[in-house]
Amino acid sequence: MVGGGSTYTPELIDGFARLRDTLPIEELVLVDPAADRLELVGGLARRIFAKQGHPGRIVTTSDVDAGVADADAVLLQLRVGGQAARQQDETWPLECGCVGQETTGAGGLAKALRTVPVVLDIAERVRRTNPNAWIIDFTNPVGIVTRALLQAGHKAVGLCNVAIGFQRKFAAHLGVDPSQVHLDHVGLNHLTWELGVRLGGPGGENVLPKLLAEHGEAIADDLHMPQTLVDRLGVVPSYYLRYYYQHDAVVRELRTKPSRAAEVAAMEAELLKMYGDPALDEKPELLAKRGGAFYSEAAVDLAASLLGGGGSPYQVVNTHNNGTLPFLPDDAVIEVQASVDGSGATPLAVPALDPLFSGLIANITAYEDLALHAALHGGRDRVFKALLAHPLVGQYEYAEKLTDDLVAHNREHLAWA
Repeated sequence: MVGGGSTYTPELIDGFARLRDTLPIEELVLVDPAADRLELVGGLARRIFAKQGHPGRIVTTSDVDAGVADADAVLLQLRVGGQAARQQDETWPLECGCVGQETTGAGGLAKALRTVPVVLDIAERVRRTNPNAWIIDFTNPVGIVTRALLQAGHKAVGLCNVAIGFQRKFAAHLGVDPSQVHLDHVGLNHLTWELGVRLGGPGGENVLPKLLAEHGEAIADDLHMPQTLVDRLGVVPSYYLRYYYQHDAVVRELRTKPSRAAEVAAMEAELLKMYGDPALDEKPELLAKRGGAFYSEAAVDLAASLLGGGGSPYQVVNTHNNGTLPFLPDDAVIEVQASVDGSGATPLAVPALDPLFSGLIANITAYEDLALHAALHGGRDRVFKALLAHPLVGQYEYAEKLTDDLVAHNREHLAWA
């Protein structure tokens, strides 16, 4: 696990311990350059394994090459620049009246530019030391990062927790086991819609109309969107669609409250204090507020399937389009239900999309192509074009100013700047 010193890691450790029959782990290596954090997190991880009777060994190291050697799977969950860089991503775009967010818009582009070169360097190290290992990417922006990995020929699949979050919430509304809920989940990472909710599998009864009729208010509240909007769409959008459907309202809201980065940084400081307590041997309740709900279950499921184990046959992942959405290039990375096994992820067929959805997907795919080009090759003009293409920016004057701001705030992370 590269980024193993994250305060979120104990959530994953707890999942690995609880689901050890699905994914038996002999050794888990936590890799992170932040030695102090790594030892705190590693100590708690060992105590969690011990308390739950897990026989696996947990190792900590700052050496990526040593950490990934002989691994069957490598999980990437890193944040280049830490919460300080995230704080910048969430604030300077607001000066132009644009959404400040860490995975979309100008802030999301900044994160992609910082992240893609680092992830590709790590992936090359994995390929040199251990070419058969699967790379599971949870590092945002997942779609762009996964596309970079696949474009470079790596064995990679991208993972996000949005779909499993919907699955769990819908299952609770329906009073069924989550394993019985199959989502017709379609789009790009952080730009998806649930077109159907099926019981029992891909061919099961679509109960989405029943869900919206009986639980529409609760679903809309979770999304922080008006129920009238969800009802008119007739599907359930990801909560990230709020940045598009209610852009100006979100900007006003963000300008009047502390950034999410500031909230998380304070939470992380408190969590690290807790992790240093040698009596703590379970994930603390505060961790639930950190974000990433159910990622541990999704990660276990995906790793188990890729490694030929007992994972679910169908999972929502980020992988090559390969004709699934006919209006996109084959090498675009989409987020859909896929059949997952030891050979990788194969997207399931999806119905024809309403232009209301396909148009935005096509637009953001074009932006992601420009963003990846900027991340790989650098240059102010490439950054400007990516911003001009993004519908959350899209105006010449804004793109010019945001390009200068992005470079100024990220110069230490951009080799070409």
